[in-house]
Amino acid sequence: MEETISLRELMDTLKKRMKLILLITLTAIIVSAGVSFFLLTPIYQSSAQLLVNQRESEQQTYNPGEIQTNLQLINTYKVIIKSPVILDKVIKDLNLNMNASQLNGKITVGSESDSQVVNLSVQDTDPYKAAEIANKTAKVFSDNIEDIMGGKASILAPAEVGENQSPIKPQPVLNIAIATVVGLMLGVGLAFLLEFLDNTIKTEQEVEKLLEVPVLGSITKINDQEEKSVSRTERKSRVRGETVG
Repeated sequence: MEETISLRELMDTLKKRMKLILLITLTAIIVSAGVSFFLLTPIYQSSAQLLVNQRESEQQTYNPGEIQTNLQLINTYKVIIKSPVILDKVIKDLNLNMNASQLNGKITVGSESDSQVVNLSVQDTDPYKAAEIANKTAKVFSDNIEDIMGGKASILAPAEVGENQSPIKPQPVLNIAIATVVGLMLGVGLAFLLEFLDNTIKTEQEVEKLLEVPVLGSITKINDQEEKSVSRTERKSRVRGETVG
């Protein structure tokens, strides 16, 4: 026997399990807010910009081939910036309590398409320390790139700490929004799962649907208040009957 579920039945299921859905969603929101505000450490980011190219040539005219070569070298420069030959000097100059591998994990190097400008970003729990590392890394790279591979780099924009700078992560509002959606999905999914696992028959319509026969009668459930009311009515009827007799 093929079973079909109507939209009305789906809505009735959601309505019946609404308290469960709201409870799961609210729990997800509270947990997400607690973790975002109290457990996760804020991470700040500071960025410096570098202009990288080859060694200046004696010919000062515009040379498209030279610019194309510079663009192809950008990936090489990005690798050199995060190499131990640069990072070890940064660690030594700033007296950082970490090794080159740990510092590498804090640094992100990127560039715009068809651009000789390199963005050097550093993430740290201290915004001032992040800016200091970014600026020192940019300076060490610009001072040593000529000796390493004959290139040239200049700092276009040093890293700065903005007033009341906000951390890039965690993002409590985004986390709470995601937790709300996930909580609703889990709540709705659990509601339908419980409804699917509940194979008890509760209404006359379910009997007719299951047995494919009409219902001739039903027994109404009487609560305690109604039972007391019926009992009082019966006692009054008996008293009147005894009096009349």
